[in-house]
Amino acid sequence: MDGRNLTDYDIYLFKEGSHARIYECLGSHPSQDGMHFAVWAPEARSVSVVTDKNSWIPGIDPLFPRWDSSGIWEGSVDEIEIGSTYKYAIETPSGNMLFKGDPFAFQWEEPPKTASRINTLSYVWGDRAWIEERISANALDAPLSIYELHIGSWRRVPEEGGRMPGYREIAPLLTDYIHEMGFTHVEFLPVMEHPFYGSWGYQTTGYFAPTARYGPPEDLMYLIDILHQNRIGVILDWVPSHFPSDSHALSLFDGSHCYEHADPKQGFHPEWKSCIFNYGRNEVRSFLLSSAGFWLDCYHADGLRVDGVASMLYLDYARPSGEWVPNTFGGKENLEAIRFLRSLNETIYAAFPDVQVIAEESTAWPMVTRPTFAGGLGFGLKWNMGWMHDTLQYMKRDPIHRRHHHDNLTFSIIYAFTENYLLPLSHDEVVYGKGSLIKKMPGDWWQQFANLRLLYGYMYTHPGRKLLFMGGEFAQWSEWDHESSLDWHLLSGEMHRGVMKLVADLNHLYRSEPSLHRADDRSEGFTWIDHGDWEQSVIAYLRRADGGSLVACICNFTPVPRYGYRIGVPQEGLWDEVINTDSGCYGGSNCGNNGSVIAEDWPWHGFAYSLSLTLPPLGAIILRQQRGRS
Repeated sequence: MDGRNLTDYDIYLFKEGSHARIYECLGSHPSQDGMHFAVWAPEARSVSVVTDKNSWIPGIDPLFPRWDSSGIWEGSVDEIEIGSTYKYAIETPSGNMLFKGDPFAFQWEEPPKTASRINTLSYVWGDRAWIEERISANALDAPLSIYELHIGSWRRVPEEGGRMPGYREIAPLLTDYIHEMGFTHVEFLPVMEHPFYGSWGYQTTGYFAPTARYGPPEDLMYLIDILHQNRIGVILDWVPSHFPSDSHALSLFDGSHCYEHADPKQGFHPEWKSCIFNYGRNEVRSFLLSSAGFWLDCYHADGLRVDGVASMLYLDYARPSGEWVPNTFGGKENLEAIRFLRSLNETIYAAFPDVQVIAEESTAWPMVTRPTFAGGLGFGLKWNMGWMHDTLQYMKRDPIHRRHHHDNLTFSIIYAFTENYLLPLSHDEVVYGKGSLIKKMPGDWWQQFANLRLLYGYMYTHPGRKLLFMGGEFAQWSEWDHESSLDWHLLSGEMHRGVMKLVADLNHLYRSEPSLHRADDRSEGFTWIDHGDWEQSVIAYLRRADGGSLVACICNFTPVPRYGYRIGVPQEGLWDEVINTDSGCYGGSNCGNNGSVIAEDWPWHGFAYSLSLTLPPLGAIILRQQRGRS
């Protein structure tokens, strides 16, 4: 990427907090005089570039402060090549010398090394067709089924001591797998550079650079390009909520609190032991706005999943009484963060109307996905953490006790259409001693698999987009470990292969049947048939949408088969059993309805017709009415 000189207008926007492309001006860029460097260090007494070329000695290649009091230092260094490593030597107000990586570097050394590396991001993309058409793939009425994965532990190379694959190496493997499984998008846990591998990328230091652990930036571009050429969308996790206090990065950048609040009650995160961005500082907002846009622009990402939104919204997040600073009105809402998030979404959707910005927000904050002009935060989608929590709490229970907790299943529909929701079964649910999804399931071995299949049948028919973390699609027994590969050897077992086939079939049905995705955010797309059969732990509901068939979903959350179980339906005719999670091909007992059932002229549940069904034990069945037949 060719840089450009900082203009007065750039400085104005940067200091206003609205510059969304400041990475084109700050950092390192080729120039007529060699390599041009520019860095924001407002309290520094001096700044110079240190490299192998000058033996890392401060002062030999100095930068100079701009005349405009912007706090930006700039200058050129000759005879320095693409690929060279460098840092900034920054003299603090107290006279100490700090050696800092470039906040705007496009590449860093592979950790544990900490220098920045010069890179111009030269890559020729081949995904034009996808970019021109992706607005339909990312639309709110389109199917969105996300496969969430951590690149370093998805599929290691056992023949080479469990080596982590690189971006380029993983591209054909991942592309083929996503096609086989039917997911529409992949979501990568943060690929941005991070010093501590065990943070999974959520302790970011390189806000403009992918981690060098898996290869150079151009290799990540290749991976995204190949996925796009195969019509697979890419969502990147992005962390504007906090950053680590590592001495080589943003923390105390020029000896002062440039990027973080000075007051630890505002600038230190007690839960994550990290620094919190100062959203009230205009230059920090420009930094973050530019980082978000950078991944959408330079890496062609189709969306950002914004991590830790709840921690940004509340001044008292993870803080006891007396350890937080109220806002100017005495409340706990972080007004500066709210302003930033609204600006973030307005800026992104103005520049990239065909992407999605997804909030990981775990509270009842209102209007997260409503427009900013209406008082909302302006996100496109929000993780439905309430559904996830209630559903997993219910599924963990022994079926004999589920009848007393029926509202865990039904409550989510009360608020299902207040936001644009995504249903997450994410990495957060299979770490820190929580166990894998199948390990959460009660009962013997057979019942655990049946429960998991039932969970997926319920998830794919419930309103809301879908997200499933890697390993869950084939019932991995082990809790996720970022230092190990997924247990792919389990696919030698029939039951694990059955779960994988079910997830693939659910994905393909979800994508092909408009009724299961087109009206996710509208109440008219969902109708209860019966939500009150708590005694037998059965729920039944309809999904419908313009252009789709009428779909009935019935879930039996007990290990007891139900014969002659009657449900009402609004239309007569033949109803095909398109999915039965207890099918033998999925590892089930083949208890079901022989592929179809005819609606009888027998009013039930307030409908004119009804079906007499066999409900499989711990099973979900999905019925679709055949059009034009009776």
